[in-house]
Amino acid sequence: MPEGGNRRMDMPFVGIPSFLRAAICADLGELDADIAVVGAPTDEGSPFMPGSRFGPRSIREHSLRFLTDAPGYYDPQAGRRYLEREMADERIADVGDADVLPTNVVDTFTNITDTVAGVIARGAMPVVLGGDHAITFPVVRAFEDHGPLHVVHFDAHLDYMPFVHGLAYTNQHAFRHIRKMPNVQGITQVGIRSLRGTQTMLEDSIRDGNRVVTMEEFRDVSASGVVRDVPEGARCYVSIDIDALDMPLVPGCVSAEPGGMTYQDLRETLFVLAEHTEVVGFDLVEVNPQLDIGTGVTSYLAAHTVIEFLGRICAQPRWRESHG
Repeated sequence: MPEGGNRRMDMPFVGIPSFLRAAICADLGELDADIAVVGAPTDEGSPFMPGSRFGPRSIREHSLRFLTDAPGYYDPQAGRRYLEREMADERIADVGDADVLPTNVVDTFTNITDTVAGVIARGAMPVVLGGDHAITFPVVRAFEDHGPLHVVHFDAHLDYMPFVHGLAYTNQHAFRHIRKMPNVQGITQVGIRSLRGTQTMLEDSIRDGNRVVTMEEFRDVSASGVVRDVPEGARCYVSIDIDALDMPLVPGCVSAEPGGMTYQDLRETLFVLAEHTEVVGFDLVEVNPQLDIGTGVTSYLAAHTVIEFLGRICAQPRWRESHG
C-alpha cells in the first residue's frame, strides 16, 4: 500500500475535471449545495476569433492545481485557509454546462438562463464560466424575479453597442440588455480603456445611469472608490472579463488591451466587493485556450481569480450566518 494509506494522490491530470474536483450534479432538481459552478461554453458572440467556448473546460482543468493537502486553500499572505468548510462539507457542486445549440443563439441563451435559474431555485449561488461576454445577459436574466440587483462589470470594453445591423447578441451588447432589466438598480463598469469602443457607447452608458470607471480614474480612486455607488450590503452580481487585466497577463484572450489592471488591482477590488456587498453570483469570461501559451497561464489565472474571489465571499460573516 502506498504511503498515506487509502488516500488517493489525485494529481491535477488525473480523473474527471470538475471544478475543484467538486461533486458533479447532473440533475438540478437534486442539487444540494451552497455554490454551483455552471459552464456556458458558447462564443458565437465573438466577432473576431472563436475559441472561448473551450474556456469552461480549461478553467476546470486548471482549478485542479489548487487541490492540496487539506480541504480549501491556504493563503500565505493572509495566514489562513479559505473554502475549508465549503470543500470539506461538499457545499460546492459542479452542475456541468448549459446546453449549447450551435447557430441558435436565442435558444442557447434560454438554456443558460434556465440552468442558472435552476441553481438559484435550489438556493445555491451560481458561479458561471464562459464563454464570451455575451453570456452575462442570459445569466443576469435568471435573477429578474429575485429582487433588486447591482451589477459590477470588470472589462477593458463597455460592451454597450447599439442594436444595429440586426445584431443584438454579440459580446458587445450584454450590458445594454442588462440595463433594461427592471430589477437592475445600477451598473458600475470598471477598467474601461479600449480605443476600439465608440463615443456613442460611452455616452449612452452614462446617459442610462451607469457609472463608468476608466483605468485613469481607477488609478485615482483605487478599489475602495469603485464601490462608492453600490449601497453597503446590496445584492450584487459581478462579471469579470479576463481582459480587464493588462495585456501581457492574458495571452489567451482575443480582446486583451494594454494599460489594464494588475492582478493585485483586480484581487483587491474583488475583496472589497465581497466585504461591502452581498455577492449573489458572478461570472468569468473571455478565456480562449486556443490562443494561450503552452502552460495555459490564462486559464490558470482565471481559475485563480474565481477561487480567490469565492474564498473571500465565503469568509464574510453574512455568508457564514446564512450558510451555517
